[in-house]
Amino acid sequence: MTNLQIFLDIATEAALAAGAVLQGYLGKLEDAITEKGRPGDLVTVADKASEAVILEILHRHFPQHSILAEESGKLGNQDNQYLWAIDPLDGTTNYAHQYSAFAVSIGLLVNGVPQVGVIYDPFHDELFRAATGLGATRNRHAIKVSEISELSKSLLVTGFAYDRRETSDNNYAEFCHLTHLTQGVRRSGSAALDLAYVACGRVDGYWERGISPWDVVAGVVLLREAGGEVTAYDGTPFKIASGRILATNGKIHEKLSRELVEVPPLSSWK
Repeated sequence: MTNLQIFLDIATEAALAAGAVLQGYLGKLEDAITEKGRPGDLVTVADKASEAVILEILHRHFPQHSILAEESGKLGNQDNQYLWAIDPLDGTTNYAHQYSAFAVSIGLLVNGVPQVGVIYDPFHDELFRAATGLGATRNRHAIKVSEISELSKSLLVTGFAYDRRETSDNNYAEFCHLTHLTQGVRRSGSAALDLAYVACGRVDGYWERGISPWDVVAGVVLLREAGGEVTAYDGTPFKIASGRILATNGKIHEKLSRELVEVPPLSSWK
């Protein structure tokens, strides 16, 4: 097997193990939910337990690799060419309310480039996997993006950053603007699932601001291998550190990019 296949298989092992942990805690958190400093930015014992399982598996198999995890931060030698970006529970607010849109997301960057991605939705038992050159699958069956080419016939998905209450750069104007131009805009509360759903053709495009690397590394690999396109809002190359992403089936990409760039600010709406 190639290295990427090995990395993909180990990431799958870790995601499934973490998903089992999340299933075990679901509906049993009681008062074990806290905020991490910003309103709505929650963390639970399930987040931490899920991350611990992932870290144990990755450390056991790849002790020299570096890691960037949502709860633990940077671990290991950050100069290593292999960097794992981990979100042990993407959609914590949903999970805390027992709302069924949450997932484990494990991505691998090689020399800064996303190369391996696994997203596991334990509630619906859906496993999304991809690695560069190896294709993208859902529960081991190949997936691809949708064929929708008109913005007016598209279904989009987005999200809102935790600082939306404090900043005018909060995605509200984009949400309203694109709701008028499409068949609808959804908000799942899980960036990883948003990207997975674009990859398998359930929605046609996704954009968001205020994201972190662990939110999107796995999904970027999945989408690209499924035939989609990922860039910055203006169509320039996607930069993980920017906190912004535009991801589509490729067929509506230019049109959606243009609308995002030209959307009028919310303050100008009547």
